[in-house]
Amino acid sequence: MEISVVIPLLNEEESLQELHDWIAKVMQSNRYLYEIIFIDDGSTDTSWKVIEKLSEKNNSVKGIRFQKNYGKSQALDAGFELAQGDVVITMDADLQDNPEEIPELYDLIIKEDFDLISGWKKKRYDNVITKNIPSKLFNAAARKTSGLKLHDFNCGLKAYKNEVIKTVKVSGEMHRYIPVLAKNEGFNKIGEKVVQHQARKYGVTKFGMDRFVNGFLDLITISFLSKFGKRPMHFFGLWGTFMFLFGTTSAFYIGVLKLYKLYNGIKTILVTDNPWFYIALTSMILGTLLFLAGFIGELIIKTKSNEKHYSIKEKLNF
Repeated sequence: MEISVVIPLLNEEESLQELHDWIAKVMQSNRYLYEIIFIDDGSTDTSWKVIEKLSEKNNSVKGIRFQKNYGKSQALDAGFELAQGDVVITMDADLQDNPEEIPELYDLIIKEDFDLISGWKKKRYDNVITKNIPSKLFNAAARKTSGLKLHDFNCGLKAYKNEVIKTVKVSGEMHRYIPVLAKNEGFNKIGEKVVQHQARKYGVTKFGMDRFVNGFLDLITISFLSKFGKRPMHFFGLWGTFMFLFGTTSAFYIGVLKLYKLYNGIKTILVTDNPWFYIALTSMILGTLLFLAGFIGELIIKTKSNEKHYSIKEKLNF
């Protein structure tokens, strides 16, 4: 199997036939051995029926149907687990990604030995205010935080070596940061290719402004996990120890100062009237809680299971 095309979708009944025909034409003209994996992420229209019909006519079409809507990351993870191709191509089902890009993406992975190629929609046909400007801000923050010099982290059109998608686990809403996850796993040859972006032909976008808020929150999460995900005690334990020592030192100083003044007959105030007493007490409590958070984090890592966060209702051609 040379190429696996993984396509997550939600309510895209109008575009699926056209997208399939376009991909099949590209694959056949280049004589690729391929599979197309459609992941129906809980569609409420007739998307699954369309996929069933396509699979009957073309054995290269495979389908995964979720029990309900779990999100794009979970859909990609399910597709990645079953993909067999040496090169795995991801694209959206709304016809805004151009299948004609597939041969060049394939060559960059196979002939130039890239681990991952991310598409860059240099010229976009989205709304400037609601999508383009927020996307530029989001990508700038992602570049600064991750160290990867990619222009379009959120582009659905990407190409991967099979070993990359089998190593990287995508959950939550981390699909935007698969290049960062791949880098954290040691895949350092990550490139970018300018790809053609097309105006949406059918339906409406499934993403609102909230995805950018969630994107920034996920960016903070992944930045933390990349540094301390395997060793939470190094973060929480360090700050917990610092806070506890600061509080203990402050409390010791307050006590010594109180005894010194009493011994020398110097007028003094009650310990509980000293604001430093509450600062010291709060620091010791926070220090203890941070240390416990690190300890619990270590226990979770040691005992966690790799259970899936989605339920598959049906499969086709697997």
